[in-house]
Amino acid sequence: GLSVDCIDKHQPNSEARRKAYNCDITYGTNNEFGFDYLRDNMAIAPDDLVQRKHHYAIVDEVDSVLIDDARTPLIISGPVPKGEDQMFEEYKPKVEKLVNAQRSLITQLLTDARKLISEGNTEEGGKLLLRAHKGWPKYKPLIKFLSEQGNKALLLKTENFYMQDNNRNMHLITDDLYFVIDEKQNSVELTDKGIDLITSSAEDPKFFVLPDIGSEIAEIEKMSITQGEKLTKKDELLREYAVKSERVHTVHQLLKAYTMFEKDVEYVVMDNKVKIVDEQTGRILEGRRYSDGLHQAIEAKERVKVEAATQTFATITLQNYFRMYHKLAGMTGTAETEAGEFWSIYKLDVVVIPTNKPVVRKDMEDLVYKTKREKYNAVIDEIVRLRDANRPVLVGTTSVEVSELLSRMLKLKGIQHNVLNAKQHQREAEIVAHAGIPKTVTIATNMAGRGTDIKLTPESRAAGGLAIIGTERHESRRVDRQLRGRSGRQGDPGTSQFYVSLEDDLMRLFGSDRIARVMDAMGHKEGDVIQHSMVSKSIERAQKKVEENNFGIRKRLLEYDDVMNAQREVIYKRRRHALFGERLDVDISNMFMDVCEAIVNEFHGNYEYDDFKLEIIKQFSLDVPITEDEYLELKPSEIAHRLYKVALESYDRKAHEIARQAYPVIKEVYEKQSAIYENIVVPISDGQKVYQTVTNLKKAYETGGKELIRSFTKNIILFTIDEYWKEHLREMDELKQSVQNAVYEQKDPLLIYKLEAFDLFRTMIDKLNRDIVAVLVKAFIPLRDPNQVQEARQSRRTDMSQYQTSRTDNLQPGANTQEQSRQPVKVEVKVGRNDPCPCGSGKKYKNCHGKNL
Repeated sequence: GLSVDCIDKHQPNSEARRKAYNCDITYGTNNEFGFDYLRDNMAIAPDDLVQRKHHYAIVDEVDSVLIDDARTPLIISGPVPKGEDQMFEEYKPKVEKLVNAQRSLITQLLTDARKLISEGNTEEGGKLLLRAHKGWPKYKPLIKFLSEQGNKALLLKTENFYMQDNNRNMHLITDDLYFVIDEKQNSVELTDKGIDLITSSAEDPKFFVLPDIGSEIAEIEKMSITQGEKLTKKDELLREYAVKSERVHTVHQLLKAYTMFEKDVEYVVMDNKVKIVDEQTGRILEGRRYSDGLHQAIEAKERVKVEAATQTFATITLQNYFRMYHKLAGMTGTAETEAGEFWSIYKLDVVVIPTNKPVVRKDMEDLVYKTKREKYNAVIDEIVRLRDANRPVLVGTTSVEVSELLSRMLKLKGIQHNVLNAKQHQREAEIVAHAGIPKTVTIATNMAGRGTDIKLTPESRAAGGLAIIGTERHESRRVDRQLRGRSGRQGDPGTSQFYVSLEDDLMRLFGSDRIARVMDAMGHKEGDVIQHSMVSKSIERAQKKVEENNFGIRKRLLEYDDVMNAQREVIYKRRRHALFGERLDVDISNMFMDVCEAIVNEFHGNYEYDDFKLEIIKQFSLDVPITEDEYLELKPSEIAHRLYKVALESYDRKAHEIARQAYPVIKEVYEKQSAIYENIVVPISDGQKVYQTVTNLKKAYETGGKELIRSFTKNIILFTIDEYWKEHLREMDELKQSVQNAVYEQKDPLLIYKLEAFDLFRTMIDKLNRDIVAVLVKAFIPLRDPNQVQEARQSRRTDMSQYQTSRTDNLQPGANTQEQSRQPVKVEVKVGRNDPCPCGSGKKYKNCHGKNL
């Protein structure tokens, strides 16, 4: 009875399975099992479920899955109404204007700073240098200037001065910029000057200013106008707020796309589509998209088709998904550095298993250069030397851009080589298979040979084995060790050497300025290099800083998701009850009781009897079961109990009536045509919508029509839960963003998030219960007049072939039309899974309309 899920990091994602669920997979992780869990909780029938219970999981490359991928949650998203109506193309010119203005400003600032510093005015020069750095830290001429003697130290000294007293004077630096980039926090923020530039060409001077909803509504309430005019003004205000908030969001995401996401680093453009590159492995994350409109912003930037907007249907962090397993284990060669996090988050011990044969690979100290140009020239010279020594060479890069740069440099030298990056990942097996042959040069992003051995020939082994050259230190020590681990396996000889420059992202953001000072003091010239254990330790300290920072991000993400997880368990449990129908009667009874208590508690003692009476008519379509005197005298619990009893009786009566009306047709179809039809579709309405209810013909016949009521109830509960849960996820995202401002009030955002999230969830559950109960008590079969119904039945008896067959993809709740409501009952042809689909597509039924059954 024990099920074991084995999760292989190297298995490609199942695109067919993704398409079968008609949903996008938003940027998250390679873990397909986690997406299966989310899909299970979006299923509309028990047969849709794909996962077993979470007994035991064995995870390959466990550190990559549970640590690296855990910074981003798993998200399944789907289409939204009017998803094509987006403003990215409309506001792209404004953002391009903003970005170009900033770039020109930074160029001028750097020129002026260079001049002032050369004249000895380091105070003003340092100020301009810091302003340029705040405005565009990745600006390449700026990075090069900072690598020159003394400039990095001057920047840090100036920054420390303006960061005093909680950044009180930093505005003196940033006010002259159009926007400020914080590379460490991965954020960009518009300044007043930037907002002025965007709004200068707009007709509306408040183009980018969101109205203060609270104060504006208070002003409207003070006006001496009619209630109807007040409502109109409030609607206009809310409409304006929605438009402007969407505008602000669009501009902000476009700004992030232009300033923080680089082509061939974070993503590539292939087949006229923007595809995300996994920063850990260098592989393309097929089917994944950045969420919250960021992917659409990058598509607009790269001038490819901007896909329709989506919304979150289901989400979970990897940590909470894997903690659902009763037993969890995994294997990897590089888990030791993350032992603390494995225990803290997953309660997993890390056990180091000795190698089968002693490792004889030589791992050299890092070579540190001042600039990237010097570093890459040194790398090319080393590749030529190793190739001439008859050795195979594997060059590891951190991005597609760098792998292509080195490829161009090798072509100029006339050296034959293979390139393995996100653009050529289909050739991975073929390229890796030949990477151990003498004089073979392979340039690869970090994915090279993951999960495979690079086999050496006797000639390669005799020449010294596979030579690993790392062109940059990754922010994670484990990824560097994975690259080193391609060489020296099973006792093979080999070497590994990392080349680093002070311009590398890791060194710029987290590296100590001690190395720069040492190089300055020694008077290093162009092409000079440092190789010392002190340098390697300094780099490792920088990596530890990043790892600690990333651990903090993952831990905080988990703390927020723990709040969501408690709510997720409640919703998914209720959804599963509806899906299997085992506790349906109990759940309905509880919902009726909850709604009755909520209404009574809301009205009793606060509103008049007539208001209470009106609310009961609106909610339950029945008269109040108590008199006005009883309303005033009885306890709320007694009133609620009486109301519950009457409402449940009303529901049972209407359910019985629906079964009674539908049963004659069900009986007729079953007794005469059960060999042809498996399901029957009955339209049931609540007076506003018509719900096409699919139910099993045989069960409906055997239960006297009661199965129809069960199917209808299940559909209503599933449909309503899904709609409310999607909206709740959106509200929780907005809440998570808004509570961050609590830091400025010296309050804990997480605590406020927990309190507000509880209120949101309680409100959502109350509304959900009321909606479900309202539909159930108002349900009826919409029939035409008796003569027309009699004609329809007579027509059925004389010619059963005139029955309309229905397609399952049109049988979801809410898929109602005038035409569908005219025919009381439709039936569905029983089609074999491997039969041709009746729609005429030429596909098998299981691959076409049968895939959602």
